[in-house]
Amino acid sequence: MKNFFLAISSGIILAIAWPTYGFPLLLFFGFVPLLIATRNYLRTGIKRPALKILVSTYVSFFIFNIITTWWLYNSTGFGMWFAVLANALLMTSVWLLYVRISKRFNTNLSLLFLVTLWMLFEYLHLNWDFSWPWLNLGNAFAITTGWIQWYEYTGTFGGTLWVWIINVLIFKAIIFYNENNNLKILIKNLLLPLVVVVLPIAISQILYHTYTEVNNPIEVVLLQPNIDPYTEKYNTTNDRIGDLLFEEANASLTSNTDFLIAPETVLAEGAGVDLRNFDYSAEKDKAQQFLVKYPDLNYMAGIQFYRLYTNENDLLPTSNFVGNDRLGNPLWADFFNSAFLLNRTEKSQIYHKSKLVVGVENFPYQSILKPILGDVMIDLGGTVSMKTIQKDRTAFTGINGTKVAPVICYESVYGDYVTGYVKEGAQFLAIMTNDAWWGNTQGHKQHLNYARLRAIENRRSIARSANTGISALINQKGEIEKELGYGLKGTLKGTINSSDTITFYTQYGDYIPKLAFIPAGILLLLSFFRRKK
Repeated sequence: MKNFFLAISSGIILAIAWPTYGFPLLLFFGFVPLLIATRNYLRTGIKRPALKILVSTYVSFFIFNIITTWWLYNSTGFGMWFAVLANALLMTSVWLLYVRISKRFNTNLSLLFLVTLWMLFEYLHLNWDFSWPWLNLGNAFAITTGWIQWYEYTGTFGGTLWVWIINVLIFKAIIFYNENNNLKILIKNLLLPLVVVVLPIAISQILYHTYTEVNNPIEVVLLQPNIDPYTEKYNTTNDRIGDLLFEEANASLTSNTDFLIAPETVLAEGAGVDLRNFDYSAEKDKAQQFLVKYPDLNYMAGIQFYRLYTNENDLLPTSNFVGNDRLGNPLWADFFNSAFLLNRTEKSQIYHKSKLVVGVENFPYQSILKPILGDVMIDLGGTVSMKTIQKDRTAFTGINGTKVAPVICYESVYGDYVTGYVKEGAQFLAIMTNDAWWGNTQGHKQHLNYARLRAIENRRSIARSANTGISALINQKGEIEKELGYGLKGTLKGTINSSDTITFYTQYGDYIPKLAFIPAGILLLLSFFRRKK
């Protein structure tokens, strides 16, 4: 039972280290109890060690997942349980592979495999159809941005590597103490992990205090309409929503305002707006009439589009069958979670969200799973449908030439993905989101703070418009300069700086896990030719 409780303690430590309520320092030894328990199971000659490791590890990671992401239940009970149970299983699978390797290699090589494999697991979570990178370890420092200014060189994988190096060093120090029972040597061996904790923080502080934003001011007004997506949003006409938005905006806009930004799918009446006819739509006409009063203003907002087909040859893998037309012909539709930018040029700039929420906007591996599971898309207040994406990122261009990234909701959790907007010329990031699905929980707070990581990685200011909050202005060091609290209705006005800087991370993205593939792959391959110790 001692080893089981050690494993459980790892899950608890990792959970209470998580933002926004947690203490990130705990991460630096969060895996140590589980490592000790695993070592004990393998070396003490107990019966069925593999089964005990499986159960203990799964319980540990289940605790970690359920405490940090239980709030998903507010939007979907099925989705929450699936995310928690499946993610805990994936983490456990990584651990079991480490156990296999540890039976064939020495401690140092086994731990090297574990560290590199964990980074590959996180990289997988950023790039496959069942993507769920919410608990990637580097995200845990989102509220301690003064520690991680070097993310502009490494991205969040630098944080993951940092966490694992220190856990490994502490674990090895404890092993050495247990074998030699010498307290002085233990203290001496713990000095190295202490240095590895302090040194990156010191470097970050130097970067923090020496970094200066170039003065390229942009005045923005963020709209926070505070519309309940379960009861109001999909039952209110786009015309009425437009009136509400522009009424709020008039109270804050001046002739100097450059951008007015509204949240994700704020215009989502019925099935949405016909994409092919948007330039002739009532939604665009109302916006253009409003913009006449503000000739230098750029208006950005989230919208749901659709595009209809009757020809099967035009269908995409994400097309949805929606019934028959008036002549009885089969009718299909593509649905888009999109953003648009309008100004006095009357040219429509449109971007379609491309990092989709699993089970809500995306049915993973549909060709394989749909024949087995049927239609299991999760209903979130009327948003059920496969969404269609676009291949490349887009940067909108304002009336004065300023380029802005239209980052939609969940996309802001993906570091390397967001660099695509910057590579397209984006000089600041506009995040349009709707976090109301989760209620007033840790969900919307974590999502806000993850945006701060993107600011550091790219050295881009962020204007974040959230339907029910928290809307915020974030500077290039990841500091929240202004915010409008959750559940409030109104506008947030302020000035941020645009930037043309291209950071090392912007240029090279997630290079760390790509390098990690080399040792992980070699050790895994060699393990098939090594006998158990």
